[in-house]
Amino acid sequence: MNCIIVDDNKIELAAVKQLISLDSTLNLIGECTDAADAFKKILDHPIDLIFLDIEMPEMSGIDLVKSLKGKMPIIIFMTSGPEYAAQAFDLNVVDFITKPIVPTRFLQAVTKAKELVKGKGFSLEPKNDEFIFIRDSNVIKRVKLDDILYLEAKGDNVRICLSTREYSIHSTMKAVEQKLNPRNFFRVHRSFIVNVSKIDTVDAGMLIIEKYMIPISDAYRAALNKRIQVL
Repeated sequence: MNCIIVDDNKIELAAVKQLISLDSTLNLIGECTDAADAFKKILDHPIDLIFLDIEMPEMSGIDLVKSLKGKMPIIIFMTSGPEYAAQAFDLNVVDFITKPIVPTRFLQAVTKAKELVKGKGFSLEPKNDEFIFIRDSNVIKRVKLDDILYLEAKGDNVRICLSTREYSIHSTMKAVEQKLNPRNFFRVHRSFIVNVSKIDTVDAGMLIIEKYMIPISDAYRAALNKRIQVL
């Protein structure tokens, strides 16, 4: 994966660079000490993964992610301020590492980024033919992600609802969420993840997808409004 480091602290930047050099699957193509420089590199180069500091002068790491919009690499946030965690994960980052960064924690974050790519079986750029494989009884079936309306946690199972049918798989919501493209799917409730492109109406604490009414919890409402770009 092509990656860049963005950190205004040169000592911490060098430490992350050393950790990257130990992984042959990571190709470091840039080091940035400010978000503005990183923004230019992301526009000019094919970047798959960003190791991104949050607390930087002028433009924070969170502001940088918000400015990227359609061209969104995988993000691993790095910060000494754990209070940013909730805001960071609202942006669908793959991981959030608190400083000082230890090698085992760095490896864990990189592994999650690799699994996000490998587990989906498709490139980082969204396409209409993205799919996942699910086990239906004793048969493994391919399901196009674009056909999924929403997912619901039901005890030890996850219900996957399509327009024409539904599947129930034995899994946790967290495990399923890791295999979904975060550009297309968004958690709106502890028990519900929706395909953002399928939303028809949002009304107070509910949203409607086709004939289905899905609750929105207070914890996700503001982030959802930003995600769907309400005018």
